[in-house]
Parts: sequence; C-alpha cells; structure tokens
Amino acid sequence: MRWETQELAPEKAAAVPALLPLAGLVRTVSTPDFAGITFHEVVSKSVLNKVAAGSKMPFSWTVNPYRGCSHACVYCFARKSHTYLDFDAGMDFDSQVVVKINAGEILRKELAKSTWCRQHVALGTNTDPYQRAEGRYKLMPEIINALTDSGTPFSILTKGTLLGRDIPLLKAAGQQVSIGMGISLALTDEALAHTLEPGTPSPRARLALISRLREAGLPCGVMAMPIIPWLTDSAQALDALFGALATAGATGVSAGALYLRPGTREWFMQWLAREHPALVGRYRRLYSTGPYAQKDYRQWLAGRINYFKARHGFTGTDGFIHDARTEESRYPAGSLPEDKTVRFGRKDSPAAAEPTLF
Repeated sequence: MRWETQELAPEKAAAVPALLPLAGLVRTVSTPDFAGITFHEVVSKSVLNKVAAGSKMPFSWTVNPYRGCSHACVYCFARKSHTYLDFDAGMDFDSQVVVKINAGEILRKELAKSTWCRQHVALGTNTDPYQRAEGRYKLMPEIINALTDSGTPFSILTKGTLLGRDIPLLKAAGQQVSIGMGISLALTDEALAHTLEPGTPSPRARLALISRLREAGLPCGVMAMPIIPWLTDSAQALDALFGALATAGATGVSAGALYLRPGTREWFMQWLAREHPALVGRYRRLYSTGPYAQKDYRQWLAGRINYFKARHGFTGTDGFIHDARTEESRYPAGSLPEDKTVRFGRKDSPAAAEPTLF
C-alpha cells in the first residue's frame, strides 16, 4: 500500500478491481486529489531495461518507474507505447498511469548482480519520472539511492518540478557517481504551454528549477523539443526561449522540430483541429511524407535555431540534427553523466565530436 492517502477518509481514496490484465497488478486506485486519473499499481520482476541492440543512444539501460503520464503533452512521442498495455494512445495515456511500486527495491537487487557493469542508466526516456504521482509514491529517492550505492552513473530527463525535492539527494549522489540532469522546455508562452502540455509545471516554474539545479552545483542541459511549426518557431518565440534558458543558467540546449509518429500524430491533429483549425492543412502538407517535417522546413528551422543559440551563448553545446530520428533524444551538454575521459560538447577531441545518439 503506497498511497499516503491511506491516512485520508475512506471516501477520498478508492481501490477498485482491475479492468485490465496487467502483469503483476496489485490494485487500481482513484482519488479526488488526482481527478480524472486512475493508477494501476504493479509489482515488477525487473525494472532495468536494456536498450535494443543497434540503437545509437548514448546509454544502454533505462528505468521507467511509471507508464503513461499525467503531463498530457499532446505531442508526446511515447504515446504509442501505451497501446502495448491494451490502453489507447490518447486519453488513456494521460489518465491511466501504471506505477511500478517496487521499482527501487527491484532495481537494487538487479544492480547487486555480479554481472552488472555499472553502465549509464537513463531515467525519463519514455515517461516522466517526476510527474505528479511521484509526489505520492516517492519512487525516485529509492531509485537514486540504489544507483548511487552501486556506483552506477545515471541521468534524469524531466518536465517535473518535483525533482526539486530531491536536489539535496542528487547533490550528494554527484559526489559519488557521475550524473546528468536534463529539463524539457521548448517554449515560454504560458498560455500556449497550458494547452499543449496541460499537466506540466509552467515554463516559469521549470526555468526556476534550472536555476536551482545550477545553484546547487549540478549540470543542467535543456531539451528544447519539440519546436511546433507556426506556433513556437517564430523569431520572437525562439529568442525569448534561448534568452530565458541562458538567464536560468542552462549548460547546453538541444532543439528540433515536432516529430509526429503514429499514435502521437492522430492525437496531436485532433488537438490542432480544435485549437488552431487554420493550421490543419499546413500540417498535412508539412508532414505529408511521414512523421518528420519536410526537409526544407527542417533546414530553415536549423538556421533559425543556430542563430539564436549563438546569440545567447549556446554555440557548440549541441547541433541541430537533420536526421529526425534523433530529434527526441538529442541530449545537450550537462544532461548526460560526464565521461571521465571525454566531455560531451567539447571540440578539442575527436571522440567528443557531435555524437550520433539514435
């Protein structure tokens, strides 16, 4: 029983029979504190996931304590992964959250095996480990401690300001293992952010988190993805974004165009038709050949991004990728654990040249 709401009146937290045959399901929970969201608590046999062979990601292992995400970002590239659990990629992804309640305990056991080679483990690669539910379940401190105690370098990518709770823990961990921190933030327009990513902390709150991380002596790269055509790609929008990131102290920035893979595409286009119907035809043409924006647009956006990165002191921290397969996983300086011999982003070593990450 992991809910703190066990201390509340019975009517405020209800456990109901499971509706889906999820492996390891313990119970399904709904509570007024999280109106519209259902949590499916599961016990996992394993939480350490091996990245598929042949991947060009800069890490081989991931941990995702949650599946589904209450951030409800209409553009989230991970939406289709929810269909593997017999949920849909739309509303279910936002409202049916699977919680691996024993994640820290199982991870510690996996890291204790003699075969574990202390390779970099990435958190936040699929769904956000600091989404709102983390305030209740508190899985991340156990996970951070398990990684630190085993001598395993790790990185965290998040939109969640709940990460601020763990800054003292992360600061201590950084004295023992190499860690990387990444914040996802691609716009500063508060009203637009509320419609695009309604469950996330505001851009202002995330900028403040970047500053808190830097003040604590932790690196903090920013994933400025996705840039939304005709909504966040203007000179004014990009200038405001990179200027704010520089002021906040970001150590590096990656930026790239919206990527509409199946599952995400349908949900995003529904949102676009509802919120910006005049853009629907433009998007159909821009994404007529698949999930990636047409090459001419990507080249134009690359030039604009590079201009504003240079203007705000981010030249050399990362490069724009024309191969859109990498757009959702291009990690900026500071957001990956620092290699003891190679520093990402430096130009003085062939090994540190812009890495291909997918």
